[in-house]
Amino acid sequence: MNKTQKPVRYLLPLLQADFIILLRNRRAVLVSVMLPLVLLFASANQRSQSAQAGPSIMVVLAVTIGLLSLAIIGYASAVARDRERGVFQRLRVTPAPTWTIMVSRLLVQLLVGLTVAIAVLTIGARMDHISVSGSEYVNTMLVATLESALFLAVGQALVGLVKSAAMVNSLGSLLFVALALSGLWSIGGPLGSGFQEFAKWTPVGTVVTIFQSALHQVAWNLATTLSLIACFGYIVLFLLIGIKWFKWEAR
Repeated sequence: MNKTQKPVRYLLPLLQADFIILLRNRRAVLVSVMLPLVLLFASANQRSQSAQAGPSIMVVLAVTIGLLSLAIIGYASAVARDRERGVFQRLRVTPAPTWTIMVSRLLVQLLVGLTVAIAVLTIGARMDHISVSGSEYVNTMLVATLESALFLAVGQALVGLVKSAAMVNSLGSLLFVALALSGLWSIGGPLGSGFQEFAKWTPVGTVVTIFQSALHQVAWNLATTLSLIACFGYIVLFLLIGIKWFKWEAR
């Protein structure tokens, strides 16, 4: 077997193991699915009174908050917990390349994120009696992949900077609330237009802007292009932090 095949040979068993771990961590996945659905049902009356021709902004926010929860509350907490249990330390002594250990987990999270995004969009469209086109589903998958990558990079930076699993859980909850609120404020709020403009350039604000254009709620413009650039910048920044300071052992 040549060298290019070896990583794949190790990656497949890791993917299988990570899927099993994910299924055992059903509570975090359930929370990530329930949060956007609760948001959809809570805003059902508001959406029914508006004359939306396509998926509403609340559907965009619901998908975004679901993916944010999956990465910050689910992924970051699971990585920190497994590090304290010595899971990564044991995996590092196996023949599997180090990078495959983390790539496996990230791929599983991306797949779950896509599933959550499509499910929320489908349910939201049915609730609002909206016909979602094939291009909108494709755009949703593309933006959900981008969102998941960004939020997972934030989660990776969190577990890179903080070793304690308990502290990761606490800071992760605060970070989730702060980022979720920034997404809400990016589309309007009581704090004024100046704060709204600031919120648009936060990690969640940038992906909300991109998502709105992808679902044809607003036209693709310069602000959307700059948001896309900022989003990739955030991904690179948080990944560099998460990789540079990540410790494979809790001590």
